[in-house]
Amino acid sequence: MLTTNSLNSDITAKVSVENLFFYYSNQPALSDISIVIRDQKITALIGPSGCGKSTFLRCLNRMNDTIPDIRVEGRVLLDGQDIYAPGTNVVDLRQRVGMVFQRPNPFPQSVFDNVAFGPRVLGLHRTANLADIVEESLRGAALWDEVKDDLEQDALSLSLGQQQRLCIARVIAVRPEVILMDEPCSALDPIATLEVEELMQRLKKDYCIAIVTHNMQQAARASDWTGFFWLGELVEFAATQTIFTHPSQKLTENYITGRAG
Repeated sequence: MLTTNSLNSDITAKVSVENLFFYYSNQPALSDISIVIRDQKITALIGPSGCGKSTFLRCLNRMNDTIPDIRVEGRVLLDGQDIYAPGTNVVDLRQRVGMVFQRPNPFPQSVFDNVAFGPRVLGLHRTANLADIVEESLRGAALWDEVKDDLEQDALSLSLGQQQRLCIARVIAVRPEVILMDEPCSALDPIATLEVEELMQRLKKDYCIAIVTHNMQQAARASDWTGFFWLGELVEFAATQTIFTHPSQKLTENYITGRAG
């Protein structure tokens, strides 16, 4: 069903998904997904609720492994290495491929301890100053100027938008290569949403970013590439401008214009 102009052999992909099938208790949730996710670009995944977008996103760092009775077929390549190959270090994988969730989920600790948590667990503070890592990460998440005068404040006292940027800082503190975002703005007001979108544009200079969103305007504004999911299939994948102005599939056109889904 997929139509795409992006799966060309001359593309060097950060993440390359090949013929991916995913099953919950033998019930298919994803069928034959192939997609290229480029470095230093933002790839948006759109489609109605229950179409497999979040399931697919979680396949990219094996977050679905915690669910009983699932099965994965196909390949997910990170820098050419299959993350589902036997012997894959999943802890290392999740350091390289971080996740930002739908609702902000800061730990009930200080701002400093939230950002420092991952580097402490992974021992990164043994090779770099922990305070420097925290500051660099908060600056990277465009939050430093708002919290620098009180890094010991309770993270839960921040606004929702600040909490989400703190969670982004917590992800980038462990120096990932890929950042996955599962509807990161769905709980935020329009101003906080714009702040996160602007942050994404800055972050893509250093990271590969994939985002699930129900917001068509957000996908059109923020992403470089867009994949449209429908009933567990990837219907169309192309440059975002193409998807929103000249989609090749009628179903895609119907969805983005509100006539389907």
